[in-house]
Amino acid sequence: MSPRKHTYPRQAHSCDASLSAHVLNGSTLETTQSSSKIKEDTSSLSSTSTISLDIEEDPSSVISRKRKRGADTPSKAVTDVHTTSTRISPRKNVIKAEDEGTSGKVKKAPQVKRQPAKEVATGSGEVEIHPPPDWEEVYDAVREMRKRVLAPVDTMGCESLADVGLSEKDQRFQTLIALMLSSQTKDTTTALAMRILQTSLPAPGLTLTNILAIDPTTLNTLINAVGFHNNKTRYIKATAQILREKFHDDIPETAEGLMSLPGVGPKMAYLCMSAAWGKTEGIGVDVHVHRITNLWGWHKTKGPEETRKLLEMWLPREKWHEINHLLVGFGQTICAPVGRKCGECVLAERGLCPSAVVKVARKVKRVKREVGKVNEETLLVKEEDLLADGEVIRKEAGVAIKTEDASSDDDVV
Repeated sequence: MSPRKHTYPRQAHSCDASLSAHVLNGSTLETTQSSSKIKEDTSSLSSTSTISLDIEEDPSSVISRKRKRGADTPSKAVTDVHTTSTRISPRKNVIKAEDEGTSGKVKKAPQVKRQPAKEVATGSGEVEIHPPPDWEEVYDAVREMRKRVLAPVDTMGCESLADVGLSEKDQRFQTLIALMLSSQTKDTTTALAMRILQTSLPAPGLTLTNILAIDPTTLNTLINAVGFHNNKTRYIKATAQILREKFHDDIPETAEGLMSLPGVGPKMAYLCMSAAWGKTEGIGVDVHVHRITNLWGWHKTKGPEETRKLLEMWLPREKWHEINHLLVGFGQTICAPVGRKCGECVLAERGLCPSAVVKVARKVKRVKREVGKVNEETLLVKEEDLLADGEVIRKEAGVAIKTEDASSDDDVV
């Protein structure tokens, strides 16, 4: 046979393959005559890409190709080895086109830019607040989604925890206590603590008189399930004393009066005004309202109080009471702080939420290449099994290959 050389692109030098005798683990496997056939172990190579070898270069044209550091490395070295005409397995002799698929059919939602509320100067020098252009569509879509799923705030919100069997004054007091307990606490835990107070205190239950009479240690034990229960115990005891001395055993009927109580901020005050007195004087902005409206791009604020002030500039007053209940439930069911369900959200589907998390389908390529033909037999070789230092590679399909030094002048048999 005529001498044939091959240079592997990923090796520092070329090598001659001596295929008349194959050595594996110290043993020699001799090939038979051209009429004999080596059976392929196709099952072991069904999940790997194979390459074919083609050694056609003249020895004088072989150039050492050292890969420089940082240079791009070719993903595969594909060559062919041809000897005499052979019969190739019909299952392996055709190069199949790339079969491109995806790891999952995920529809990418259309995206929109953030369009916050804007301050626009009028001709008279006054400043008008223009609301986000799509806020009504967003608001209506959230309202429709909230009708489909029941949230904890719908059944265990602070507005619904007061004992309706008591007087209106006692109900207002219980609403205030529920709001004080709800800070940094889930609705389910707040409802449980309220139920314990209503049933553990002497009849008629949770009233101003019983809170004044209870020992702080006992009160702390009854509400220890809520967050920051030590501070809340002090706030509740101090508030009860202030209500007795300054407000005639009732809660204040103004937001300013409520905010004068220890542990009561703007959110609690405005929510209490709406729930206890039926008066809407401001928006109760909690972490859900602050977080979700920023995700929608309505504004870019750092805290709930800043969010409240901006919302009150343009949101219609008739929605001030509803928006807290609406967005708290939305944040509990779909737009959660961790693990938002954008795939179930209508806003993501319609491209109304610029913060929607969209999955991108990942393309997967499957390539089958032609099997090399060596010495009238079919031989499957993995590129990663070829070594440049003359070591014996592992056996593939019952045949082993030993690589030779590039300086050798031996012919390939």
